[in-house]
Amino acid sequence: MALRCGIVGLPNVGKSTLFNCISSSKAQAANFPFCTIEPNVGSTTVPDERLNVLTEMCHPKRTIPATVEIVDIAGLVKGASQGEGLGNQFLANIRETDAILHVLRCFDDPNVTHVDGNVDPVRDKEVIDTELQIKDLDTVTNRIAKVQKQAQTGGDKQAKKALDVLLRYKEVLEQGRNAREVSFDTPDERKIAREFCLLTDKPVLYVCNVDEAAAATGNAYVEAVRQAVSGEQAQILVISAKIESEIAELEDPEERAMFLEEIGLKESGVVRLIQAAYALLGLRTFFTAGADECRAWTIHVGDKAPQAAGVIHTDFEKGFIRAEVIKYADFVKLGSESACRAAGKLGSEGKEYVVEDGDIMHFLFNV
Repeated sequence: MALRCGIVGLPNVGKSTLFNCISSSKAQAANFPFCTIEPNVGSTTVPDERLNVLTEMCHPKRTIPATVEIVDIAGLVKGASQGEGLGNQFLANIRETDAILHVLRCFDDPNVTHVDGNVDPVRDKEVIDTELQIKDLDTVTNRIAKVQKQAQTGGDKQAKKALDVLLRYKEVLEQGRNAREVSFDTPDERKIAREFCLLTDKPVLYVCNVDEAAAATGNAYVEAVRQAVSGEQAQILVISAKIESEIAELEDPEERAMFLEEIGLKESGVVRLIQAAYALLGLRTFFTAGADECRAWTIHVGDKAPQAAGVIHTDFEKGFIRAEVIKYADFVKLGSESACRAAGKLGSEGKEYVVEDGDIMHFLFNV
């Protein structure tokens, strides 16, 4: 299950530079609007030190980390919801992603053009938010017109539930707020809500792109963004795309560590960004570990053992019997599966077991 995040923002805020750092791809990054037209897609691994430890312990033939897919979407502009700047095409690209990485320019540089003439990340955020909200309101209004007839004339109970969800979205969007601010109480409502794929319903991480001097501490622009999003269900990450591009060129891990230490960082912004995006979607990792392979598998928070088995192969879920589970800490402490079994640290779990982050699992099934 590859997580798919879309990088959005106004033109010239550092989206493509950041994309290149994350994916090790070479998307065009230039000082003019719309240098990205078709979305660039890249894949990168999710950093996880636990997988490295398991690899050192098991000496497998291969190690496979979890992955994240990043989509660099062309810069949005005011009027995108009405087609400005090829806006409809770009909005469609956002719809296909699971989460949004909203890059905001939080640095001054007279050599980098700003489409609105001056740096103001809060204004920039509001421009993007407004365009996404307008598009969502258009989507919701059109769906209401269709569902309302079914609910009123056909007595369709499911249509009535859908109409209630849509009306709640409409009320929030008309207030200039994002769809993600609407909360639903029942699984049925949440399922209906997901079917509409609203742009402002997607989880968002605001990425404040700062200069080198502010990479470790942030700056006044970042604080303004922090205050602006305080009432939202959103997170903020401070990163310097310029520094990340320099780090990406350093192949020696020791050189990278020294570089980061010099600027006051423990780990690169790209690592923090990928991990934050992973957490943004409520994802967790379980492992399979052995002589043939050590592998990280991605599941959602709350997934039970059969669902985790299904991530490996659908037959595992269909014919699930039980799961043998070792906690990561126990495995590292005792050194092997056999030692964990002998110490009574290998649990046998059934269909109702909720998988925890870091579990090392082996599934028994029969098809």
